[in-house]
Amino acid sequence: MILIGVVTLLLAGSASQSPVWAGLATEQMRDTVDRVVAVIQDPSFKAANRQTERRERLRQVIGARFDFNEMAKRSLGANWQRRTPEEQREFVGLFTALLEKAYADQIEAFQGDKIVFGRERQEQNFAEVESKIVGAKRDEFTVNYKLLGADGEWKVYDVVFGDVSLVNNYRSQFNRILAKGSFADLLQAMRGGPAAVGVK
Repeated sequence: MILIGVVTLLLAGSASQSPVWAGLATEQMRDTVDRVVAVIQDPSFKAANRQTERRERLRQVIGARFDFNEMAKRSLGANWQRRTPEEQREFVGLFTALLEKAYADQIEAFQGDKIVFGRERQEQNFAEVESKIVGAKRDEFTVNYKLLGADGEWKVYDVVFGDVSLVNNYRSQFNRILAKGSFADLLQAMRGGPAAVGVK
């Protein structure tokens, strides 16, 4: 459900709101949300034969805001240092593809939920942006973004739904696979998609 929540948040920007105390990290997150919505609502991408092109455009927009390399590194945890540079590159590639497939498969389920951005906390080059998603039935849940800043750009390295971290969720599943098998087994499982690694 975590990746579905990521998709919901990124697609909810048509009704997004930012508080007056929003900082740069919040504004950059909102800009990404607006860009995603623009792609989804673009009539030229509605045709079935343009689905691949639309998903590629979404990958570009989301990839510009999410630091998949940092997310992959944190998701592998202590095992990251035990891998060779080549293994690390392969893992990052598969991790990125895993997330991309998870959100791409949920794109068409967008129901127009509303997102409200909350407070932003910043300490040096770390920031956390609070938000909540309000569904059509007025049900709501919190989503917090954790970001790293460099040269005026803020990149997401974790997403927390309620009290569940996306990075920690993946790390627990990866550790479960590694406890029973090898790193090669983990890579093979990742090639099978989100369900193969036990993450929805």
